[in-house]
Formats: sequence, structure tokens, C-alpha cells
Amino acid sequence: MEIVTRSSEETQRLARAIGEACRGGELLLLSGELGAGKTSFVQGLARGLDIEEYVHSPTFVLVAEYHGRLTLYHADLYRIESAGEAADLGLDDYFRPDAVCAVEWAEKTPGVFPGDHLRVAIEHLGGDRRRIAIDASGQRHATLLRTVAAARTTA
Repeated sequence: MEIVTRSSEETQRLARAIGEACRGGELLLLSGELGAGKTSFVQGLARGLDIEEYVHSPTFVLVAEYHGRLTLYHADLYRIESAGEAADLGLDDYFRPDAVCAVEWAEKTPGVFPGDHLRVAIEHLGGDRRRIAIDASGQRHATLLRTVAAARTTA
């Protein structure tokens, strides 16, 4: 699925729809340049999980935890240099059936993540416009993506 959003609010609405469709056990791998809108996307995802707390970029803490309908683990691997460092973080502890895990800069550590995930690539097109490409790997996430796509066509 590829979508061009024209504002931060529109990007967050898309992410919120994904959050609303999550049932637990989802893993979102986000990629994009600095300032592309990854954290903004996760803020929308958090709203869809009924999280009221403001979501910040976890660049310095590496993993932040938020509680709502499901727990959200928000990781930022910007400062991670290798897959070994990511493994040392214990990232796999956050891939839980009762939570959603969103990982920014996931492309820095290939091979660390389970095959069943949603890949979200965000490209800044200038101004407030973003191209968001979402691909699913695995049955759980393919079903999630179909649910979100169907909801968007009926909205």
C-alpha cells in the first residue's frame, strides 16, 4: 500500500487506523531519513492504541513504553551501530503477543527482526507531504494491512 499524505495530521490518521486494527503481537519497522515523520507516525499509532501520553522520540533512551488498550514499545535504533548492539538491547523481549512494537531506523539492523512484520517506509516529499509505503511480511501483518486498506476505502 502506498499513500501520499499532505499533513502531519493525515499521516497520524493513517497510523491511528493501523493502531486501531492492532490486536497484539504486531511489529512495525519504520524507515526514513531524519525528519521524515517516523515519530509522528508512531504518535498516530499510539492514539489508535488508546494511549493518552505524548509519544516522544526515544533516541536517547532507545526504548520507551506506553500503556493503553495494548502496550506500545517504541524503539529508536538511530544510535545503534550493529545487529549485535541491537541484540544486546534485548529487542526480542519487546516482541510480545500482548503488545505492539514500533522500531525506528530498523534498516540499520537487518536480520534482527522476525519475518512477520509491517514495514513502513516514509519519504519526505517537501513541505508537509510524505509518501508512505507499507508492506506486510507474514500472515498476521498481511491481514492487518488488508483490514486497514479496506477501512480506508469505506471511510
